[in-house]
Amino acid sequence: MWFKHLHLYRLHGAPRLDAADLEAAMAERAARAPGGNEARRLGWCPPAGRAGVALLHELEGHRLLTALRQERLLPASVVREEVEERSADIEAREGRKLRRQEKQGLKEQVLEELLPRAFVRRQRLDLWWDTRRDLIGINASSRQRAEDVLDLLRDTLGSLKVTPLATRTLPPRAMTQWLTEPQERPADLQLGDQVELKAKGDDGVLRARQVDLDSDEIQQLLASGRQASKLAMEIEGRLSFVLHDDLALKSLRFGDALIDEANQTEDDGDALVRLEADFLLMTQALSEHIEQLINWLGGEAEATAAPSTTDPGNQDPQ
Repeated sequence: MWFKHLHLYRLHGAPRLDAADLEAAMAERAARAPGGNEARRLGWCPPAGRAGVALLHELEGHRLLTALRQERLLPASVVREEVEERSADIEAREGRKLRRQEKQGLKEQVLEELLPRAFVRRQRLDLWWDTRRDLIGINASSRQRAEDVLDLLRDTLGSLKVTPLATRTLPPRAMTQWLTEPQERPADLQLGDQVELKAKGDDGVLRARQVDLDSDEIQQLLASGRQASKLAMEIEGRLSFVLHDDLALKSLRFGDALIDEANQTEDDGDALVRLEADFLLMTQALSEHIEQLINWLGGEAEATAAPSTTDPGNQDPQ
C-alpha cells in the first residue's frame, strides 16, 4: 500500500460527492479488458485487488481510488518486419514497387490482425484524495501517467478543475540554497546522498549518488552556476524522498517507526483491514510533511493558469 512516488495537485471547487455517489460513478468507468483492436484502456479497479470488490475506500476524509491501465504490447519492430515481408511478397508477385499509401494500408492491416493477439501489460495507479485539504496525490512514476488518471477522474465526475501543486519559491531555487547555505536549511530537514545538478548553458546534467552533498566537489559545481533539479532529503526521520524540480516526490521511503506502528495494527489476517490501516497511517504522515515542505518553499503559490492539467481530447479510451 505504501506509495513509491507522488505527483500533487490542488483541487479548485472540488465536487462534494459522498462516498456512495462517487463509487457509483466509478462503477460506470470500471476497468475491463481492452477490445480486440484497442491498444490500451484505463478504468477503475478495487484498490484491494482480489481481496475486495469496493472501488473506493474512505477513512477520515482520505479517499483511495485505483486505476488499472491495460496496454497491449506490440513492438514496432514486429509490425515493421511483417509489413516489409508482405510488401516484398507483393512486389515480387506483381513486379512493381508499392506506393507509400499502399504500405500504410498494409501497416493498418497488420496492426488490425496482430493487436488482438498481443500480450496485455497491466499497471495499477493509486490516487489519494484528501477531501479536507482539497489535495490529490497520484502514485505514478511519470507526470503523464498521473494526468491519465486525472483524465479518468474528470470523465467519471463530469468535470474536474485541478492544477499541479505550486509553491512561491521554486523547488530548484530552494534546493540550491539548501545545498549552498547549510544555515538556511529547515531544522527538521536532513539531506540525503543523491543530487542532480543542471547547468544554465549546454553543459548538460550531472547526477551523483551516494555522495556527501556538503563536499567541496559539490560546492564547486554549485559555485560554477549549476542549480539543483533533484535532491534527496529526509524529514524528521519519518519520510525520505527525492524532490524534483516540478515538486514531484520520487523514491518515497517511510521511516521505521511508522512501519512498525503499521505492523502493530491488529488485522487478524484480513487484507482489507491491513490496507486501510496502512493507507490511513501513510496519508496522515504525508499530509503533515507535505504541509511542512510547502512552508519551507515559501507557501503555496496562487494558481495563475486555467485550472486544468490535461487536454480531454488526448485521453485514453475508457
